[in-house]
Amino acid sequence: MSDEGIARRVRSGDTAAFAELVARYRDRLGRYALHMLGNREDAEEALQDSFVRAYRSLARWNDTAPFGPWLFAILVNRCRTTGRRTARRDRIFVRDDVTLSTAPAPEAPDHAEWDDTIRRALDRLAPASREAFLLKHVEELEYDDMARLTGVGVSALKMRVKRACDELRSFLTEVEHV
Repeated sequence: MSDEGIARRVRSGDTAAFAELVARYRDRLGRYALHMLGNREDAEEALQDSFVRAYRSLARWNDTAPFGPWLFAILVNRCRTTGRRTARRDRIFVRDDVTLSTAPAPEAPDHAEWDDTIRRALDRLAPASREAFLLKHVEELEYDDMARLTGVGVSALKMRVKRACDELRSFLTEVEHV
């Protein structure tokens, strides 16, 4: 059954059917939230809050529109809100360039270290750039779909993705040469 059909069943009173939608979207949305927010607890909170908000707002969903992008837009907004809250909470960041420059470089990064490097690189991006990069290159959305989800124009999204790619390339080049 289609997502839209299941959502209509939920609106008609079959509340247990919502579990099917959660099962269909949990992994993909969870992956996006984790990449966007950078830590598992915040990602899980944003994801759960998104599903709760979707369930409560299902009466306002336009059932002629696809369900998936509507749900994804809720998650994008929850990640933005959670990210701002986390940024306020974690404003203190100490950087010791002397210690960093004298630290020995690892021989060959293993997969876990490389994942950590990518995660740190993504964390260095401005939230709007990280969001655009993840939607385009991780979630593989088209720019028109991204614009509908975020409310940002296509040209602005293209610029954000380009800048994010440039910044990530620069950071990863720095790491490679350390």
